[in-house]
Amino acid sequence: MADTVQFDLVSPERLLSSVEAKEVQIPGAEGDMTALPDHAPLITTLRPGILKVTSDKGVDEYVVTGGFAEISPNGISVLAEQALPKGDMTQERMTEMVDAAKATLAKAQETFVNEPGPVDDAAKLLSDMVAMGGEIGLTAN
Repeated sequence: MADTVQFDLVSPERLLSSVEAKEVQIPGAEGDMTALPDHAPLITTLRPGILKVTSDKGVDEYVVTGGFAEISPNGISVLAEQALPKGDMTQERMTEMVDAAKATLAKAQETFVNEPGPVDDAAKLLSDMVAMGGEIGLTAN
């Protein structure tokens, strides 16, 4: 078994991380998961949460709000809708993210009357956003 796996985290703006990782904790839409070297191939969607990468340099944490993770024999790639280092997350940015999630829910409730699927998805997005803020010590105003 290999000791590390190539890990890349990409947001629309830039490459945030490219390291040889020992493990990657991923906030998957169906639940949190930890990917290790030699993990079975998998593609999953992301939910808002904290992505943690352990390497020889220590643990790096990133706030992600959605996207995809692909685990393959060649490495782990995360393509995030939005991502930033956890240390760069501010209350102002958290408030902006929660406000956007609230607007998405309001639009879904207005557009999809009597269609619970899209409304439920938007409500879950807001719930995940609030939970992520609580995990990093920021409030959802």
